[in-house]
Amino acid sequence: MRDATPQTIYLKDYKVPEFLIDKTKLVFDLNEDYCQVNSVLTIRRNPASQSSSASLFLHGGKDLDLQCIEVDGCLLNDDQYQRTEDGLIINQVPDNAVINIEVLIKPHLNTTMMGLYKSRTMYCTQCEAEGFRNITFYLDRPDVMSEFTTKLIVDKHQFPVLLSNGNPLEQGELDNGRHFVTWHDPFKKPAYLFALVAGDLSVVEDSFTTCTNREILLQIFVESKDLNKCDHAMLSLKNSMRWDEQTYGREYDLDRFMIVAVDDFNMGAMENKGLNIFNTSAVLANPKTTTDAAFQRVEGIVAHEYFHNWSGNRVTCRDWFQLSLKEGFTVYRDSQFSADMNSSVVKRIEDVSYLRTYQFAEDAGPMSHPVQPDAYMEINNFYTLTVYEKGAEVVGMIHSLLGDEKFRQGSDLYFSRHDGQAVTIEEFVEAMEEVSGINLKQFRRWYKQSGTPVVNVQSSFDAEAKTYSLSFSQSCPTTPGQSHKKPY
Repeated sequence: MRDATPQTIYLKDYKVPEFLIDKTKLVFDLNEDYCQVNSVLTIRRNPASQSSSASLFLHGGKDLDLQCIEVDGCLLNDDQYQRTEDGLIINQVPDNAVINIEVLIKPHLNTTMMGLYKSRTMYCTQCEAEGFRNITFYLDRPDVMSEFTTKLIVDKHQFPVLLSNGNPLEQGELDNGRHFVTWHDPFKKPAYLFALVAGDLSVVEDSFTTCTNREILLQIFVESKDLNKCDHAMLSLKNSMRWDEQTYGREYDLDRFMIVAVDDFNMGAMENKGLNIFNTSAVLANPKTTTDAAFQRVEGIVAHEYFHNWSGNRVTCRDWFQLSLKEGFTVYRDSQFSADMNSSVVKRIEDVSYLRTYQFAEDAGPMSHPVQPDAYMEINNFYTLTVYEKGAEVVGMIHSLLGDEKFRQGSDLYFSRHDGQAVTIEEFVEAMEEVSGINLKQFRRWYKQSGTPVVNVQSSFDAEAKTYSLSFSQSCPTTPGQSHKKPY
């Protein structure tokens, strides 16, 4: 039996998943007091795994009310599977199989705002980092990427707008005033990027023509009271799309891009594939009530979440120890964008001031940790200024070492080589090394060592020789768990 007592997770213990999920089909039948979730998982044994175990472990929260399990159309008896504190073990699974699982959940009672929950008058989801396991039993880890098809069924009068990842396939009317919409995302993604929204929402629409002349529908869904606060976010989105094409060669891939504003959302925003969900404070702006700083914040967050479409979604992280791979890189990209849209000097001053005030303090305190930590107990404590802001500065240093041309070549190689994969920080650095010919072996210590380096400068003047000399030395204070520091 597994138990739910918090345990330390170590990077060194990483193992590839024993099974992969090629296709995921979900049906959500939303009712007033419960939601029935039916999942059909097309699985196969991972050829990269050395395990030969016939059992399959799926993550799942304690509040999942399991109704039934089928493997290849055969209903399982109670002795063919077992519930654990953190999931489900199916005892005998073929190397290739179709697994059908039906559960009941109660989104209206979900106060964690992780998984599927009700935010006043709408249903929505938050699945990063481990929220999907509160929706159904699944291989809820970022290195399991699957093609999702999602069908939503609900009362049409209360919830006329039904959204999920990808492009809409089918919609229709059902008995008793209910309706459905089916969505399909052709790009494989991990479960943490899944999203669902059902509500009575108004929409602001626009379009964007990509560099290959594809017309993309842009939609921002809000409550009707907020319709006059979407213009800036829409302009920021269009500017982001154009900038990412011109600066990084990244074209948007789906037929539409959607943003939903939610009052009760436990993050600023979330980059779910094709369906970004925002806290209203991070996307709504009106010249009559919004400050200049708030306008710039909206612009930066909209850009950040959009840029994740490539640096985080199309290429994602293998495990949560690689979090800065997507977040540090994307923070750096959104900082570049904001600098280009406004004043680069002012933006750099703002970034450095924020770093010195907040991240330096984190690096000097008892919670100091590397950009890529070696262990964690609670994944939600991983979302720190060090992983984000210091991680962005490390990417910026790589850019400075390589120069504009080689850094662009390195990012192009990284995206093309790993498109559709879950990878590591090491593979990002290797792409930069390969195009530049620069050995970054010592530089990698910026990812593994915590603390803020200190540079000491000594000067001397030789009056007879008329020479002025400067001597530089670098050191790094001791931080928790790291008493000895190597040169950067």
